[in-house]
Amino acid sequence: MTEILILYYSQNGATADMARQIARGIEQVPGMTARLRTVPGVSTVCETTASRVPDNGAPYATLADLQQCAGLILGSPTHFGNMAAALKYFIDGTGSLWMSGDLIGKPAAVFTSAASMHGGHESTLLSMMLPLLHHGMLLVGLPYSDPALLRTQTGGSPYGASRLTSDTAAALSEDERKLCLTLGQRVAGIAKRLHE
Repeated sequence: MTEILILYYSQNGATADMARQIARGIEQVPGMTARLRTVPGVSTVCETTASRVPDNGAPYATLADLQQCAGLILGSPTHFGNMAAALKYFIDGTGSLWMSGDLIGKPAAVFTSAASMHGGHESTLLSMMLPLLHHGMLLVGLPYSDPALLRTQTGGSPYGASRLTSDTAAALSEDERKLCLTLGQRVAGIAKRLHE
C-alpha cells in the first residue's frame, strides 16, 4: 500500500471532518491508503511542549510522516485569510526536508474551512501552497470538469477543497463532500501513477 499523508490542524472539528472525507477519497483508489496526522496548537504566551499523544483525533505529525508519504494533502482553518499558526509553525520546522529534497516531485494539495463566504478561503489555500512549492512538490487542484465545483453554493475552489462553516452544526454540504472525495482521489491517483 502507498500512503498519502493528510496533515491538518482543526480547532472545532470542521477541518478534521474534511480530512476524514478526503481520506475516503484516497482509499477509493486501489492500493492507496490515507494517513491522518495533526499538529498541536501553539501557545500565545510562550512556546510549550504538548504531550506526545493528543487527547483525541489523529496522532501528531512527525517529519518521518512527510518523508515516507507518496503525497501530501495539507489542511487548515482560515485565520484572517491565512493558514493557522499551528500548521505554519510545523511547516516552518521542515527545513531539513527541504535541504535533503525529500518532498521533491511528490503530489500535494490543500484544503480549508472558513466561517464566512468571503473569509479568505482562496488566500488560505494559496498561503498553504507556497511552502509546498518551495519543497518542490507538484500541486494538484480541482478541475472545473467536476460538476460540484460549478454548482457549489458553499465551499469549493479550483485551488483546493474548502468548506463554509458559518453554521457550526451543519454537516459538509453535498458539493463540499464530493469535492473532498475528488481531491483525495486526484492526489492518490497521481501518486499511484508516479510510483508505477
